[in-house]
Amino acid sequence: MDEDNTTTLPPAFQPLPPAGALARELAQLLRDERLLITPGVFAPVIALLAREAGFRCLYFSGAAFSALLGLPDLGLFTLSELVTAVRQIVAASRLPLIVDADTGFGGALNVARTVRELEEAGAAAIQIEDQENPKRCGHLEGKRLIPPDAMVEKIHAARRARHSLLIVARTDARAIEGLDGAIERARLYRAAGADIIFPEALLSRDEFATFAQAVGGPLLANMTEFGKSPLIPADELAALGYQIVIYPVSALRVALQAVHRFFTALAQQGDQQAWITHMFTRSELYQLIAYDAYERFDRQLAEEAHHGARNV
Repeated sequence: MDEDNTTTLPPAFQPLPPAGALARELAQLLRDERLLITPGVFAPVIALLAREAGFRCLYFSGAAFSALLGLPDLGLFTLSELVTAVRQIVAASRLPLIVDADTGFGGALNVARTVRELEEAGAAAIQIEDQENPKRCGHLEGKRLIPPDAMVEKIHAARRARHSLLIVARTDARAIEGLDGAIERARLYRAAGADIIFPEALLSRDEFATFAQAVGGPLLANMTEFGKSPLIPADELAALGYQIVIYPVSALRVALQAVHRFFTALAQQGDQQAWITHMFTRSELYQLIAYDAYERFDRQLAEEAHHGARNV
């Protein structure tokens, strides 16, 4: 490939990080950092906003992605849809992305393929859970679990298929088998080789503390709104032993509320004047997406072509 050191490529045209680089970056963050506050992102431009705010790790929620597609969180999106979305977000943000893959799209063999596809798309970690299909939101009733040995088989498949990608094992057992059952499963999943354990829908601060003491880290805590878990400050969770705290659907909920209010006002008033001060300006948007870099690159290409034609 020809290289021209005088031409700086805009972000979208730059090569992606080498295979496994972002997984190794996440692993290093887990070694170095006491706490990773990790926002949920659902589109490339939202990932750019998260990066601009200074976050070092991002989370891709299956619930948020389902909602973005106009679907409930029942595992209805496909692996190919997920892979495309992950590749776009990683390309935009260049940050480690933890990807919620629900149940892994099937059994152990499906999990192995899911791992390979998502790792090749740039994911730093993949999250799989111990629910049966069709899965449900972790904070709703009606969940059913697969046997512990079936989840262990999925973790083994993920380990065999990966190169550098980290494995997050989520257990939804608290709602069905109680806290002791969740702890027992988590210990099995850790022994099977899961890098990070994610207990879903714990009911109190004491339960978060008991789970952490019994299982050990690295641990991930889910601070989703309107669910079964209390909203505990990230520093308190870190003191309890949790190293990653995710806010999986928060940004989507904020965005939907804002857009809903704007559409209601626009329908009633027939103009957007009252909302101008609540909008990203044109210059703010262009700065976020590096618009000037693409214009400079376009001018460079035109100038190079002009000089080349004159020298023929």
